[in-house]
Amino acid sequence: MENRSVKILLWALTIAILGGSVWALYATGFFEAAGSQEKLGEYIARCAPWSHLAYFGVQLVSVIVAPIPSNITAAAGAYLFGLWPSFLLTWGAVTLGSAIVFALARALGRTFAGRFVGEKLSGKYLDLIRRKRDVFLALAFLFPFFPDDILCILAGLTDISFRRFFLLAALARPWGLLVSCMVGSATLFIPPWGMALLGLGGLLLFLLAMKYGDRLEDAVLQRLKR
Repeated sequence: MENRSVKILLWALTIAILGGSVWALYATGFFEAAGSQEKLGEYIARCAPWSHLAYFGVQLVSVIVAPIPSNITAAAGAYLFGLWPSFLLTWGAVTLGSAIVFALARALGRTFAGRFVGEKLSGKYLDLIRRKRDVFLALAFLFPFFPDDILCILAGLTDISFRRFFLLAALARPWGLLVSCMVGSATLFIPPWGMALLGLGGLLLFLLAMKYGDRLEDAVLQRLKR
């Protein structure tokens, strides 16, 4: 009975917070601004003198409810605040958001996950996360073509510990965001052909890790046991 009451309370709080966040984003014109980096920059700039706090909030909410990748808002923030302030704010917000959705999925189970993750995506990734665990999550967080936020929810349905997941998210998710901040702040320019090469290289590395990851893990463990 106590567990059921806790779940009901969590559901009520989750619905209230998510519903309030979506309404606030809609009312302030966030979804209209989400179409381009320039409009996002203008949206955040309008929140002065609380622009940094607004940016952190947008990044946090984007992990949980907003249908846009954090990389886009990271580039917009870097255009406004510069490379390192935007990167540190993004890193903190995305890591916190990842922990929140993981904890909610762990506490509320498949019912919560089913609200955000379709059966097709769940069937595609959940078994991989359960079998490959750290290898898959680390690589998926590193490369931009995986649905990171959805994977955080699905990870909450597995037996991976919260501490282990938090470390993986904190250490692996920032690097793609750093590149986005570098591009947004004009610190780095990557032409389309360069992005294509990086994507192909990342995909090849991912496929090799998926095929030979177990052998690599066993080899490392055996060496550590000696």
